[in-house]
Amino acid sequence: MNNNLNQDNTDSCAPEKKSGRFRGQIISLLILAPVLLAVMVAATGLGSVNVPFGHTLGIISSRLLFFLDFGNPSWTEPQAVIIFDVRLPRVVMAALCGAALAMAGAVYQGLFRNPLADPYLIGVSQGGAFGAVLAIFLPVNWNAFSVWMIPAFAFSGALLVTFLVYRISRTGNVLPATTLILAGIALGAFFSAGVSYIISISGTKIGSMVLWLMGSFNNAMWNEVRVTFPIVLAGLFVLILFGRSLNVMQLGDDQAKQLGLNVERDKKILLAVSTVIVAAAVSFVGIIGFVGIIIPHAVRLLWGPDYRFLLPLSVLLGAIFMVATDIAARVLFAPAEIPVGVITAACGAPFFLYLLRKKIKSIF
Repeated sequence: MNNNLNQDNTDSCAPEKKSGRFRGQIISLLILAPVLLAVMVAATGLGSVNVPFGHTLGIISSRLLFFLDFGNPSWTEPQAVIIFDVRLPRVVMAALCGAALAMAGAVYQGLFRNPLADPYLIGVSQGGAFGAVLAIFLPVNWNAFSVWMIPAFAFSGALLVTFLVYRISRTGNVLPATTLILAGIALGAFFSAGVSYIISISGTKIGSMVLWLMGSFNNAMWNEVRVTFPIVLAGLFVLILFGRSLNVMQLGDDQAKQLGLNVERDKKILLAVSTVIVAAAVSFVGIIGFVGIIIPHAVRLLWGPDYRFLLPLSVLLGAIFMVATDIAARVLFAPAEIPVGVITAACGAPFFLYLLRKKIKSIF
């Protein structure tokens, strides 16, 4: 009788616990959104010329909310140019890249059911790196298109590697996750070797290649944001719609099919869209590693593994993390600037080793 009573109490508390977690996830989404905006405004005001938070917010509002009359502004025109034309596109690009990389990492981890998965795992980043260094190396005068040459090659390289991984891994209409990972590792190593070879024969261009490979938002401008923003935003929206599908996939392909999920179709969509947003993110700013590992795991620890919330929370937390990292890159050793990729690697490598150690212990 006592056992039955305890079971009844557990069952009655379970819905309350689930409801409490649901409320916490919703509240967290509502909190993180304004936090992201506040961090972006603060990041825009920081730099060699510090602009007060109120002035920064006023400049951004006056440019974006042009239909409002702000009277006699308290900021100067040079401050307005620095804030809106130089720093804000950089901060927006950082937020976009952080959101894209965190989302892609969360999707890859759910798709492959591997907690160590990120854009490096299937060669997306290595393909982008190969395309970028090839563009820098080519002795071609691109004239007016030179600004877009490196991003176009990087984007194409990332998509090419993913296409090759997909073609090699596919067996009929089935896309085995294990084969996909192994093919990605092999092709990633192959294109990394190509990057190393090009760098070794690049001569005076080696500096530009290394700087790009380290990752930086230093050259981000509104033109780059206009290209990246719609691609990343559309991709994030599509992926968030697949939150339930990723939850079901965690049960295994066979059980997911029994529950009515078109597993192979959803795998292809998730893989394609994740690759596109990662390619769009890295094509302009270079390789930035470990964001796709750190952020999804932080979200799981704080809010649980439900992909319906894990994905949007990863987007917001990834954007906040990347903007904060960019602040550190600009401020820590000012006036010198550290490449963002160096900071994310310094944060991510120990975290990755911790996860690897934890996974090994769970196996043995």
